[in-house]
Amino acid sequence: MPKKNSDGSHRARVLVLVDESNVGSSVRTAGRGLDWIKLRDFLAGPATGRDLIEMVVYAGLPPATPAWQDERDKKNKFVHWLRSNGFMVVTKDGSPAEEGHYKANVDVMMAIDAIELSVEMRPDLVILVTGDADFAYLAIKLRRHGIRVEVASVAANLGNTLRSAANDVIDLAPLLRTFEINVQDSASRPRPQQQRRRQPRFRPLAPRNG
Repeated sequence: MPKKNSDGSHRARVLVLVDESNVGSSVRTAGRGLDWIKLRDFLAGPATGRDLIEMVVYAGLPPATPAWQDERDKKNKFVHWLRSNGFMVVTKDGSPAEEGHYKANVDVMMAIDAIELSVEMRPDLVILVTGDADFAYLAIKLRRHGIRVEVASVAANLGNTLRSAANDVIDLAPLLRTFEINVQDSASRPRPQQQRRRQPRFRPLAPRNG
């Protein structure tokens, strides 16, 4: 039986799909640390009047090479934490790109899962947590199946085609401001140099004559 709110209204069944790299970039740009529990509650917590079916996080892993092993271990610990806190996590091994970077595109996996999970779980609403315009066609495809689609992102990272393809947009900017400031990131940023006061120059006293 579908759950109902206290006023008798139907509680929408919600499926949330998260592009971890995209939302993580938005949070880092804001100089904050991502609070995943707050994000989940903000989108489909008890106070929203919605019934969360599943929140699936799509994350790329650093390449399985010695050069990337430390970063890969850190990412795997993060993935373990997400799973321990009730998130479903789908990962993809990355491949080395230009120096100091790697590529792990999860877009195709997320799009395929969105269709399959929507057929199997029959949500009333799908929330795409991403600003990537490549997901615009996915939003339209889901709407063709009678599913409401909302996109959660910040304005600066939200592509226009994705914005227009969704039923509605959830602005994450107010939520991001409640996250803790990332001290490590802010400490690593160059600080503006303080202007030094010029010390007055004193001329040596001229020797007195006789």
